Amino acid sequence: MHEASLMTGLMQRIDDTARAEKARRVVGVSVWLGALSHMSAEHFAEHFEHAAAGTIAEGAELHATVSDDLDHANAQAIMLESVEVET
Repeated sequence: MHEASLMTGLMQRIDDTARAEKARRVVGVSVWLGALSHMSAEHFAEHFEHAAAGTIAEGAELHATVSDDLDHANAQAIMLESVEVET
């Protein structure tokens, strides 16, 4: 269930960004996955695809950077880096 709440929050931020930009659709999303986030890029992509289905971000290209820095201040975090939109 942890992933579901993470994805709900992420999709809300993506939707807010798209609305602010008056976007027709989201074409790309970049995220940073902390070394202790317990998410591989592949696992995250599966959750993203499911969460984006039926939204403005459906079909968006996902770029995930996975950190290997266990001592990073945000090692447990998943951070939205950017949202690319089509207006």
